[in-house]
Amino acid sequence: MARKAKAADPMKSIEAPVVSKDNGVWGSDMMAETLRALDIPYVALNPGASYRGLHDSLVNRLGNRAPQMLLCLHEEVAVAIAHGWAKVTDKPMCAIVHSNVGLMHGSMAVFNAWCDRAPLLLLGATGPVDAAKRRPWIDWIHTAQDQGALIRNFIKFDDQPASVPAAIESMLRAWQISDTVPKGPSYICLDAALQESRLDSAPAMPDPRRFAPPPAAAPAPELVKAAIAKLKSAKRPLILMGRVSRSEEGWAQRIKLAESLGAVVLTDMKTAGAFPTSHPLFGTAPSTFLTSDAQALVREADVILSLDNIDLAGMLQQSYGKAPVTAFVINASLDQTIHNGWSMDHQALPPADIYMLNDADATVRALAAGLEGASKARGKWAGRVKKSPPERAPGKPDEIVTVPLLARAVKHVLKGRETSLVRHPLSWAGHLWDVAHPLDFLGTDGGGGIGSGPGTTVGAALALRGSGRIPLAILGDGDFMMGSTAIWTAVHYKIPAIMIVANNRSFYNDEVHQERVAQIRGRPVENKWIGQQMSDPDIDIAMIARGQGATSFGPVRSVGALDDVLPQALAAYDRGETVVIDVRVAPGYDPSMTQNLTKSHERG
Repeated sequence: MARKAKAADPMKSIEAPVVSKDNGVWGSDMMAETLRALDIPYVALNPGASYRGLHDSLVNRLGNRAPQMLLCLHEEVAVAIAHGWAKVTDKPMCAIVHSNVGLMHGSMAVFNAWCDRAPLLLLGATGPVDAAKRRPWIDWIHTAQDQGALIRNFIKFDDQPASVPAAIESMLRAWQISDTVPKGPSYICLDAALQESRLDSAPAMPDPRRFAPPPAAAPAPELVKAAIAKLKSAKRPLILMGRVSRSEEGWAQRIKLAESLGAVVLTDMKTAGAFPTSHPLFGTAPSTFLTSDAQALVREADVILSLDNIDLAGMLQQSYGKAPVTAFVINASLDQTIHNGWSMDHQALPPADIYMLNDADATVRALAAGLEGASKARGKWAGRVKKSPPERAPGKPDEIVTVPLLARAVKHVLKGRETSLVRHPLSWAGHLWDVAHPLDFLGTDGGGGIGSGPGTTVGAALALRGSGRIPLAILGDGDFMMGSTAIWTAVHYKIPAIMIVANNRSFYNDEVHQERVAQIRGRPVENKWIGQQMSDPDIDIAMIARGQGATSFGPVRSVGALDDVLPQALAAYDRGETVVIDVRVAPGYDPSMTQNLTKSHERG
């Protein structure tokens, strides 16, 4: 990812410790030194006594720099911030949680990172393993026999090392595994007594460059040759782009591949932007569930190349129904290597006529190299006319805000400014946002865990600082409320971002579910709001943000008020402030989404 030169970092002056004297070497000092050797810039944490030794080492051994602590008010936020960082950088950040209770608090965010295949180094701790060293009561309830078991089913690796050299090796291994595709979180549990043990001397620190993650392997040449032959001979080749990197090189290679083949491209709102939406070969607006236009393209394709799609089988099922899949399918994905049977995030089993057990970016590079020298393919998909997204007329000043009107107003005020859409609510339609760069859209949370939005936004904003890009999140009100303490961390560490809460004052997706059940059972749909709506009293989201030091606006209740507020919000962001806007939106979904969301709420 290309970056502009950064100005002076305002975080350098935050929480600078008093200089500590050299009073020997402790176990946790070497654990902190390992984090520094791995070039981890930040550790997001919620403090706790189980890792007080490591906490001291980060402050008094390392001076709270490289890495610098980011104090969070909830463990789920700490993990979400590290997840947001990875969504921009493709690299692991570190989060630290306190004993079993902190790990249980943060486990939902770990699951989100797992489902998103996001790299993350998670450190935790347990009360002294040696029972004779435990303090009465508190150390006992914060000690577990096998703490990693709490999250082992949705992480790539965990360990509880029994010596300082073993801890160093374990952290190197966790880092390496986390950053190897398919990427994901790893967890190391550090014994409190081991952290607080005094060492006679510092053990030698291994060179982390010798433990770097391996490069992604290229597909077998015979599979590349067979795939190219099939794609070149296809009359209607289709590329389904899924989990791919944020690199500009990878972005350019994907465009080159599609143009060399004349292949139409579909992307998915569950994953980050993978292809320019304005390109003539871009099929139709991305969606969470396939739109009817996207389903038609899948059915019409004679050869389909899937690049690590989250749910290839589901996309084929949505398009073909119960009919057999007639397209020739080429599937490139390493994902099966971490499927374990506990979580069903592996989705249904897709058919494949050619199966490349390879990373998506490595596959694209190999295919593009095999097509080197080929001119842009012409004449494929004869008669296809790319549909333009629906135009939305500007709302009247006194009109209530809808999500499409919100998107229109935001795009107008941000015109000409590079912006990364970090998050969107379920009511956000794919055609509402243009993607022209791999960082224009960063996907969703991965695991459907409501409450991650504010934290991932702060993590992404931290990674984007100095890049010239505006981190923008459109959050649901439920998502904001569950993770709202992330605002304090952003303000305290001077991490500018814009968060707009599309506040329909309801868990509206579940209203739709209750309406569907009531219709099936012949019961009154008028009751669908009970146990769903957050009203009486309405929550003052702007006040909650303001109470944590953010610049906040709202509640904004009309199109005219929104048009007045957005330029003020942008000006506040440009001053380096964290901005939250409470926009009261009408419940409902974009018309382009209605049919597919209705089907997604059906059973059987």
